[in-house]
Amino acid sequence: MGHASGTYSHWNGYKIDFSPPSCVSAYVTNSFTRIADRGDGAARYRSAAGNVYARESNHWDVTFCGGSAACTSAAGS
Repeated sequence: MGHASGTYSHWNGYKIDFSPPSCVSAYVTNSFTRIADRGDGAARYRSAAGNVYARESNHWDVTFCGGSAACTSAAGS
């Protein structure tokens, strides 16, 4: 697996990783709300649906929070 466990994790189906074309990255950074960086320094953006997109070195790490404040907070680490 290679991903950490926890409530809002890849393991539990809340997260995906994807390597997007530049147009998708541009859409995320221009259309979503910039929020505080993740604990590891990854830039984070929140969609209108409440999902959190974190830009890692070569891909996006997306947490499907559906507007849950607890999930958004957990997606910060």
